Amino acid sequence: MKRLTLLTAGITLTAGILSVPAAAGPAATADVLSVDFAKSTGTFRGGATGTLYGFGDDGAPTQALIDGAHITNTSQKAPFGTQHPSGDAIKVEDGFFHKHGRDMYIYVQDYYPDWSYHGGRRPGDTRTYHQADGTYTNQPNGIWDYLEVVEFVAEAVATTSERPKDYVFIPFNEPDGGNWYADWAGQKDTFLADWKATYLKIQEVYQRHGLGHARIGGPGDTRWQPERSADILAYAKKNRVLPDVFIWHELGIDNLRTFRSHFADYRKLEKQLGIKPIHVNITEWGMLRDMGTPGQLVQWLSIMEDLKIDGQTAYWAYAGNLSDNSARANAANAGWWMFKWYGDLEGSRTTAVTPPALDTVDSLQGIAAADALSKRATVLYGGGSKPVSLRLSGLDRKTFGERVDIEVREITLSGAEGVHGAPPVIKVLDGVSLDRGSITLDVPTYDRYAAYQVIITPEQDRTLVAGAVWTAAVEAEATSLTAATAYDQDPQSGGGWKFLASGGRDVGSFNRPASKAEWTVTVPRTGRYRFQVIGGAPGVPGRHALFVDDANPAIVQYTADLALTPVQKWQYRGSAEVTIPLTAGSHTLSLRSSLDGTTVLPNSDITLDKFLLTDVTDGEPTVYPASTLRYANEARVTYDKDEVRGYGEIHGDRERADAYVQAWETGYHDVSFDYRSDGRTDIDVTVNGRSIATLTAARAGDWRSTARLHLSQGINEIEIRSKKGILLQQLTTTRVAAADAAAVTIEAEDTIRHGAAAVTTHPAASGSNASGGKSLGHVGNGAGNTFEIPRGPGFDRPGAYDIAVSYANAELSGRHDYNPQVIDRRLEVTETGGASAYGYFRYTYAWDSFLERTIPVTLTTTGGSLVFGNPTAYAPDIDKVVIAPAVLGRPTTVARHH
Repeated sequence: MKRLTLLTAGITLTAGILSVPAAAGPAATADVLSVDFAKSTGTFRGGATGTLYGFGDDGAPTQALIDGAHITNTSQKAPFGTQHPSGDAIKVEDGFFHKHGRDMYIYVQDYYPDWSYHGGRRPGDTRTYHQADGTYTNQPNGIWDYLEVVEFVAEAVATTSERPKDYVFIPFNEPDGGNWYADWAGQKDTFLADWKATYLKIQEVYQRHGLGHARIGGPGDTRWQPERSADILAYAKKNRVLPDVFIWHELGIDNLRTFRSHFADYRKLEKQLGIKPIHVNITEWGMLRDMGTPGQLVQWLSIMEDLKIDGQTAYWAYAGNLSDNSARANAANAGWWMFKWYGDLEGSRTTAVTPPALDTVDSLQGIAAADALSKRATVLYGGGSKPVSLRLSGLDRKTFGERVDIEVREITLSGAEGVHGAPPVIKVLDGVSLDRGSITLDVPTYDRYAAYQVIITPEQDRTLVAGAVWTAAVEAEATSLTAATAYDQDPQSGGGWKFLASGGRDVGSFNRPASKAEWTVTVPRTGRYRFQVIGGAPGVPGRHALFVDDANPAIVQYTADLALTPVQKWQYRGSAEVTIPLTAGSHTLSLRSSLDGTTVLPNSDITLDKFLLTDVTDGEPTVYPASTLRYANEARVTYDKDEVRGYGEIHGDRERADAYVQAWETGYHDVSFDYRSDGRTDIDVTVNGRSIATLTAARAGDWRSTARLHLSQGINEIEIRSKKGILLQQLTTTRVAAADAAAVTIEAEDTIRHGAAAVTTHPAASGSNASGGKSLGHVGNGAGNTFEIPRGPGFDRPGAYDIAVSYANAELSGRHDYNPQVIDRRLEVTETGGASAYGYFRYTYAWDSFLERTIPVTLTTTGGSLVFGNPTAYAPDIDKVVIAPAVLGRPTTVARHH
């Protein structure tokens, strides 16, 4: 058993009550969040992080992003739908249902291409539809046109989905908002009759195929409409066409205040009508300002989890990025980590939380849960602007023992497209006495847009560490500015139609040769450091220069961000990263719009929000403890054995632990597993759905097994299994950049081109991040339009490889008032005489702005060339391809001292 060690300075421990002084102001000024773990509020529902059109095409978002975010419900386009160019429910259902997906909702009206549907007018009988494929002729046939649409959509789900019973049909979307039935006084009877007709038609189709009852959701109003809801429920009860899920939308800032009252009114209405409670899904919630912002998201999630209802983030930007809660092709922003934390509560029971005030806009709120199996208590909180005092009670000593360990992690706003690394541990408390089962924990919340995760476990047999990797951050407006302006960004202005800036301010007008932002920072040692800028490149890639002590400028390269509307331009922020050498001591980092002070760099007029500096000298080792992993089937964290308390117990064919690890860049990482075995054992490691490595220990003991794995930039899903069993303490990833020499980089312009494939040269003034200033376009849209890479050293053997593709895709189809109708382009890779694979490549905002997406492939020949293309549609434009063995060398296992 370890010694009692308090690793956070300034902590006092008295009679079982722990207090950590806040960094800003006395405890009396803090917001108090009280949690009673002895008072259960029910089984964790986990449905609040659903998403509207959050899925584009297969692989957009990637499976790692989907699984890690723990999405249980989504609304997608119906089969044959033309409202969006991507997101057909049938095409994305495999990825959605892969691990956590439960309910696939479809908007049947998405058959129509326009918003509002069918010009906003209820269709009549002017068409005759072909039920096999949804095509039509312009002549009446005595059947209401929309009823024919409903039939072939339901038929498609019934006959082509592998999970038709897990679908929920939404016949009408926002019928009160200009979609056919806005005039309730004049159109009520029409809507009620149409509801009954569509309801019965869907049931008829399912019964035709022996599928039983089809679930139907509605009415789907733009907001809580008590009069309409009363009329609909009364009619539906009388006619036996009650919805299986009752739906309305909660949009706007003030809804954080009124949401609970709307739900209470709905439940009261059910009672008045003698209707048993119907499950509720708020299929659109939140505003632009909430997406990707953990301190905002947690306020909404806490309401829905309290009420045990489901909800789906509103669709404000474009399809396929979890409603602005993911970044780049495969990366996490801060919103994704908030989703992940929320999903980590699966298997728990939620417990009572008392915030300073309920039903208050932009205030401290929280979610708490206790997992009895893994003996883990969790608090998620955020949204307040003051320091936070947590009053934790009801921690049962029968479960947690006499002492507990506490870790506090933080996620801060990184912008909709900005990358957020694995949430750092900012505070640890080791071996805290539970004499009275209560703890008071004061945490300095410096940013109301941040969210925090507090994990409490029985005392573990590992050393808790806060701030394991040195990092520092500064708001851009707090730096020394020249020829630039700091702007206030009110989070409540414009009715929430804006993306938020960290700290409520950002820096703009950064468009003159003299523009610069200077930050003086002291680093602890000589080494290499990653400098990250969170900022907005408005629709085009751009560049800045980073000077260190007025010398040695490095180019900071930005990719384009969304800028199709005035609301998005400048506010839709991403991130850029560059690695620089620094000596120990104080340095002035100067980010400038010009290299020479005379000529601005291409597209340097970029908003600046925040700077972060991180020590990456040792490969930025990142620890994922067993207590933070997800477990499947009977796997769990155990505290039953001395010296391995807090280890994950994994044994047999079915048990599994899942880790979602973050890589700042594509390349090789040493992935290490610390564990104990009772005899000879092995660990089967799966990375992003592919079995990659088997680690072995020859006998009983404490071991560290390490495999050098190729990880994709962003989130990687690592699954851990052991047939003979292990007790896993932790997983650690360490970047090994030098090993990237084993990968082979091929510029697209240097490949063998076939058919129409042609090289594009990007002028220097474009600010493009294309390697060498060139890319390859017109690939695909015909079987002959391909490019070919002959096999060569580095990938001339059969085996598992990653093909990292740098690509651009700015294709749009159709129009919408505020949603860019993006196309996910498909790229196929075929090994001549061997394997094939493909990937869908999401939107990159500009044709000269390149992101990276990895296609895993297992090659089966030694000499078969790799051919890239797409016979049916255009592939993305290609900058370069990096081919890397999935594993380097043989995994190693060494004994470790416990």
